[in-house]
Amino acid sequence: MNKKTYLVTGCAGFIGSHITEKLLKSKNIVIGLDNLSSGNKRNMQTFLKEKNFIFYKGDLKNIKSILNRINKLDYIFHFAGNGEIIPSIENPISYFENNSFNTAKLIDFIKEKKFNIKKFVYAASSTCYGKINRKTNEKAKINIEHPYAFSKYVGEQICLHWGKIYRIPVISIRIFNAYGPRSRTSGAYGAVIGVFLKQKLSGYPLTIVGEGNQKRDFLYISDLVNAFIKVSKSRYKNEIFNLGYGDAKKVKYLADLISPNQTKIPWRPGEPMITEANIEKINKSISWSPKIDFKNGINIVLKNIDYWKNAPLWTRKRIKKTMKNWNKFITDK
Repeated sequence: MNKKTYLVTGCAGFIGSHITEKLLKSKNIVIGLDNLSSGNKRNMQTFLKEKNFIFYKGDLKNIKSILNRINKLDYIFHFAGNGEIIPSIENPISYFENNSFNTAKLIDFIKEKKFNIKKFVYAASSTCYGKINRKTNEKAKINIEHPYAFSKYVGEQICLHWGKIYRIPVISIRIFNAYGPRSRTSGAYGAVIGVFLKQKLSGYPLTIVGEGNQKRDFLYISDLVNAFIKVSKSRYKNEIFNLGYGDAKKVKYLADLISPNQTKIPWRPGEPMITEANIEKINKSISWSPKIDFKNGINIVLKNIDYWKNAPLWTRKRIKKTMKNWNKFITDK
């Protein structure tokens, strides 16, 4: 069998490590790139010593010097970048550099090296839709609410533009809410499931924003990985796909599955009441549909809860302090 060579940026992160693991199990060659600023080497422990895995610790801004010796790439999965929303309000330039400008550097490197790429798959964000508050398809209006959303959307447009002009087959996948083992445990206040799990481990109440009636579209990591790989093998190019479960759940329901010890914190401006993916396009295009329902997915996560024992603990006081600048600049008006 002719082995395929994949580049996975952000290979030590949540999604990147799961994709890398899956590709290696299928006997592919994977070149992984991660600067380990938010990714964690322990996420790679199951495959770090695999003979078909080549790891480069480095930053995308130095992509040419890091990967210049590489002469063959078939597929690229691009996950590297700043991943949490809240800190983007304080560090907009960092987010633009890492999520937008470094994405341009990566795809321009691909253009210059003249790799015969079969697919360049960009991990985009559903935050580009803003507070749309309904089930969302790919034709929904773009409504940028914060620097994170801006940086990811610009990164997407860079990929699609380079793809169109320089004939690189690009797919952009707008992820809604991914969850599962290895999800981010960095110092930034962010993904609700990780915050809740650490609070449960520490005996603290789960901090529910508002009444917890806001709904989020949670997709388990194995379903997400299967969608990305299936899209990469498809005939489609220069397309955008929404990716979620397609059935949003209330944050209060999530909290109830994790712990009865709960407390409420003030509503967060800029928070949509509903984010829910219309997945008809990806379902019909590549015959993909999610397999792990939310309750089963959370049970799997709870069985792996010790992964979050070294994650930062977000108390009411710490959250209030962290949200100070966000509340200053982001409004619901």
